[in-house]
Amino acid sequence: GAWADTVSRRLSLWLGPLLTAAGFALWVLLPSYGAFAVGFVLWGAGGALGSGALEALVHDELERLGAADRYARVMGRARAAGLVAVMAAMGLAGPVFAQGGHTAVGAASVLVCLLASATALRFPEHRTPAAGHDNWTATLRAGLAEARADRSVRGALLLVPAVSAVWGALDEYTPLLVRGTGVADWTVPYLLLLIWAGATAGSLLAGEGERLGTTGLAALLAGAGLALAVGAAGGTPAGLLLVALAFGGFQAATVLADARLQRRIDNGGRATLTSVAGLGTELATVSVYGGYALIASGHAHGTAFAVFAVPYLATAAVLYAVARSRSATAGA
Repeated sequence: GAWADTVSRRLSLWLGPLLTAAGFALWVLLPSYGAFAVGFVLWGAGGALGSGALEALVHDELERLGAADRYARVMGRARAAGLVAVMAAMGLAGPVFAQGGHTAVGAASVLVCLLASATALRFPEHRTPAAGHDNWTATLRAGLAEARADRSVRGALLLVPAVSAVWGALDEYTPLLVRGTGVADWTVPYLLLLIWAGATAGSLLAGEGERLGTTGLAALLAGAGLALAVGAAGGTPAGLLLVALAFGGFQAATVLADARLQRRIDNGGRATLTSVAGLGTELATVSVYGGYALIASGHAHGTAFAVFAVPYLATAAVLYAVARSRSATAGA
C-alpha cells in the first residue's frame, strides 16, 4: 500500500497479476515442492501489490470527477462482478479439468491473470507519483501517523476487519454447513450458489446503503448476524435462505465499511491505510480459522456458524453506542 502511494497505482495493479501468472505457470511447467513454494510467494506478492491500490485509484479518480459519493456503488458493482466470476470459475473448473487436466486449468488461470493485467492498464490515473527513493517509507510513516492522530480514521480502520474478516473466513466452510443440513451431495453446489447469489445481491445494493448512516449500518450488521445465527443453527436446507440473506448483508456492510474508510483518510496515504486495514482483516481471518477449528471439533458446523454471529452483534452494538454518543454531543 505504501509503495502504491509512492509510485503509480495503475503500475501496481498491472504488475500484481503478472506475478500471480508467473506463480501459476511455475506450478504447471515445473511441478515440484520448490516450484509450488515459489508460486505461492509470487501469488502472495501479486496480491500485496494490489492491496489498497485499487480502492485508492478508484476513489481518487471519482473524486477528481466530483463523484466521490458514488464510490460505494462502483465498488459494490465491482465486487459483485468478482463474485460472479468466482462462481463461473467454479462451474467451469470441473469440465476444463476433465478435458485437459491440470495443464488446461493452469493455462486458463495464467490467461485470466494476463487479462486482468491488461485491464489494469485501461484505468485512468491523473495522480502524479512522488519522486525519490525513500518516499515509500515516509508515506508509510505518514499514513500510520494519521491513524494515530485521528480517532475517526482509527475507528474506520478497525471497522473494516470487524465487518469483513469473520464472514470471509466462514466462506471456506459453507460447503460443510450445507452438507450438514442432510441434503444429497449433488445438491450442495446449487445451494452454495444460493448463498453466493445473496452475497452478490448485497454487493449490488451497497450503493443504496450509503444513506444508512452509522445507526443504519449497525442495524444491517445486527440483522445479518441474527439471520446467520438462526439460519445456521436450524440445520435445515430452508435455513440456508437466511444464511444467504446474512451473507448479502455482510457483503454490503464490507463495501460500506471500505467507503467510510476512504472518506476519512487523506489522499496521500489512501492506499497505505487501506492496505493496513487489509492486513488487519487477514490477521483476524486467521484467528477465525483457529476459533472455528476449536468449535467445530466438538460441535456441528451450524453451531460454529451461529457462534461467529456474535462478533457482528457486538460490532453492531458498538456502532449504535457511537451513534448515540454523537447524537447526544450534537444536541448538547
